[in-house]
Amino acid sequence: MKKSLLVCALSAAVLLTGCETVNTTSGGVVGVDRTQYMLSLLSSSEISQSYAQDYQQTVSKASSQGALDKNGVNAKRLQVIANRLIAQAPTFRPDAAQWNWEVNLIRSDEINANCGPGGKIIFYSGLIDKLKLTDDEIAAVMGHEIAHALREHSREAMSKAYGVNVTKQMAVLAGLSQDAVAMGSNGVTLLMTLPNSRENENEADLIGLELAARAGYNPNAAISLWNKMSQAADGSAPPELLSTHPASTSRIASLQAAIPKVMPLYEQAKKS
Repeated sequence: MKKSLLVCALSAAVLLTGCETVNTTSGGVVGVDRTQYMLSLLSSSEISQSYAQDYQQTVSKASSQGALDKNGVNAKRLQVIANRLIAQAPTFRPDAAQWNWEVNLIRSDEINANCGPGGKIIFYSGLIDKLKLTDDEIAAVMGHEIAHALREHSREAMSKAYGVNVTKQMAVLAGLSQDAVAMGSNGVTLLMTLPNSRENENEADLIGLELAARAGYNPNAAISLWNKMSQAADGSAPPELLSTHPASTSRIASLQAAIPKVMPLYEQAKKS
C-alpha cells in the first residue's frame, strides 16, 4: 500500500511539473470548451514541423508510386471543399489563418482521411469511392479531421502517453512486481487514455459539424456519413468501452442533438 501511494505521489508530481493549461479553440455554438492539459516540453510548433516532414514523405512516396492524384475530379472537389472549410477555421482558432494548409488525395482502397498538426490534410480515394460520398459528406469528414488539428488532439495524446510512461517508470522504481506494473499500466490506459480519446472524437465531431455548416455544407450529411461508415464496418467495430472512437449510435445521437444549433449558420451561409 505504501509503495502504491509513493507511485501515485511521484507520478502526480512529475505530471504536474511542466504541464500547462491550454485553451486551443473557442467553444463555438456547439460549446466545446473543455480545458486541456499539455506538456510544455511538447510545443505546438515543434510537433507541427515534425509532422510536416512526415507528411511530405507520405506525399512524395505516393507521387513516386503514381498514387498521388493532383488533377482528377475528386482531387479538385477536395480542394474546393478544403478552401471553404479552411476559411472558417479562424472562427475557432485565429492563428489557423497563418497555417501552411495542404490537401492531397492518394489513390488507395483505404477508407480513411486525416488532418495532422498545422493543417496537413490527406484523403484516400477509397473513402470517397467506396462510400460514394457527396460534397456535404466529404465536408463532414474533412471538418472532423480539421477539428482534431485545431484542438491539438495529437499533442494532447502525446502528453497523456508521456504520463502513462512516467507512471510505469515510477512503479518499477517503487519495486512493484512486473504483473502489478502491467495491471496498473492497463488500468491507466483504460481510465486515462481511451475515455479522453473518445471525448476528443466527440469534440471533433461537433466542431467539424459547425465548420461545415459555416462553410455552407448541410450538417445533416454528418448523419448519412456515419450511417455509411457503420455499414462499411459491417459489425467489425470493437465495443465502445475499448475503442477510441464512439460507437456509431452514440456518435449519431450526439450529432443529431447538435444539428439544430448549427442549422442557422448553414442557412445563413447558403444565402451569402
